[in-house]
Amino acid sequence: MLKKIALLGVFIILAVIVSGCGGAGSEGTGDNGGASEKVLTISWTQDVGDLNPHMYSPSQMFAQDFVYESLVEYGEGGVIKPHLAESWTISPDGKVYTFKLRQGVKFSDGSDFNAAVAKKNFDVVLLNRDEHNWLELVNQIDQVNIVDDYTIDVVFKNPYYPALQELSLIRPLRFLGEAGFPDDGNTAEGIKAPIGTGLWALEEYKPNEYAVFAKNPYYWGAQPKVDKVVVKVIPDGETRAMAFEKQEIDLIHGSGLISLDSFKQFRDSGQYRTMISEPLNTKALALNSNRGPTGEQAVRIALQHGVNKQSLIDNILYGTEVKADTLFSPQFPYCDLGLQPYEYDVEKANSILESAGWVLQSGREFREKDGQPLELELCFDSADNVQKAIAEALQGEFKKIGVKLLLVGEESQSYYQRQKDGNFHLIFADTWGAPYDPHSMVSSMRTPAHADYQAQSGLPMKAEIDAKIAEVLISTDEKARQDLYNYILSTLHEQAVYLPLSYGTNIAVYHDNVSGVSFDPQTNRIPLANVDIN
Repeated sequence: MLKKIALLGVFIILAVIVSGCGGAGSEGTGDNGGASEKVLTISWTQDVGDLNPHMYSPSQMFAQDFVYESLVEYGEGGVIKPHLAESWTISPDGKVYTFKLRQGVKFSDGSDFNAAVAKKNFDVVLLNRDEHNWLELVNQIDQVNIVDDYTIDVVFKNPYYPALQELSLIRPLRFLGEAGFPDDGNTAEGIKAPIGTGLWALEEYKPNEYAVFAKNPYYWGAQPKVDKVVVKVIPDGETRAMAFEKQEIDLIHGSGLISLDSFKQFRDSGQYRTMISEPLNTKALALNSNRGPTGEQAVRIALQHGVNKQSLIDNILYGTEVKADTLFSPQFPYCDLGLQPYEYDVEKANSILESAGWVLQSGREFREKDGQPLELELCFDSADNVQKAIAEALQGEFKKIGVKLLLVGEESQSYYQRQKDGNFHLIFADTWGAPYDPHSMVSSMRTPAHADYQAQSGLPMKAEIDAKIAEVLISTDEKARQDLYNYILSTLHEQAVYLPLSYGTNIAVYHDNVSGVSFDPQTNRIPLANVDIN
């Protein structure tokens, strides 16, 4: 607790109030010879968190990505590119990755990035393996050794085929400067300050109100085109949309930050610029096989047939996404299996429920079995405007097949807790997209603190699924690997523990004076290196 209090004291710098921190491309006199500063203002649903690179919630991934960098970068088309590591080699047995680190890289406090600090970051993550047991990469790393000042060996217990993809993730294997470590060296309980090698450094912070990121003067690559990024905390999507219209926000970037009704209005007005990314992940529901009616495979299958996905896309998502029939898009490796979709068919859904003993009595709206109503809870994040809209539409869809859907919208932490403890019948459980899918996500399916594990926990073959996952991640034979994925993904599809809805996208809305907006293959990144204010 003392570490967290100390961290808060470091962060809270109130020299400038938020009203002076930008909005609509605001400019102010900077320290660069009197030239005007370019300040870009964006918004998020919650506080950016303590920005510990090695931990998770409440830190927000986009903000961790602002500050910290990875050894390698995941590029378009899945190409792994050098980043903090200039090059690497892999031993013939696939167990040792030797990384040549980029020289001349400094942290935002001016200290050097080198093999010693890289190893220190690896070691603290390995020290806290239990915190990261969802990610097989951490389980498989045996040790990290220093070869010379700018070379490290990452030694694996087994050959691990997704190693480079997972080394590009936003967390937990990014790099904190020496001065950011607590005195005992263990970041599990917090950090002293967020010191990274990334484009941005945290300059000001007022919890639950705003964070100001200034460009890192020591950045080793090209400097960004704006001087500062202000992140305003606005929990409500409609309030965010109004702030944008009032030019208090320059850019809205991501999924769920505003309702798609607001996005459509902005797009159709002709007054603003809008963009939609390529499909990045899958919007899906997890159906709990270990709780109440969704414990029955027949009920889960009936629910699949009871959703008119194309209607959701046309009328709720306004065509911004495309229909999903499987948990992972066939475009991802090992996922093009030719699985038979569960087509929209109300008559079939009714027939399945009737055969399973869920009867719709004359004069009743909802089905019953043994005196119990067919009543299910759908849990969603109340700050996510798209989840809320989809949940309300599904309530009407399921009513057509005699299923009463109760909507449970909660703030993010309570929502995530439900995912962890299995306190749901249905819950939003989107896939993570590149570079996580399918390997990282199937790895997490073995971890009780994830919605996927909870959803699958009632399946009679759960232990076998987990064993196949463990096997596939260290497989070295391509055919054997594909066969294992065939079993894992086909079984989950047949058991209907996921209800895929659409292949999700990110959206962007911005004013005419903003340029250079783009999307990243990773859904949780907000790339601002080339964004400019004219």
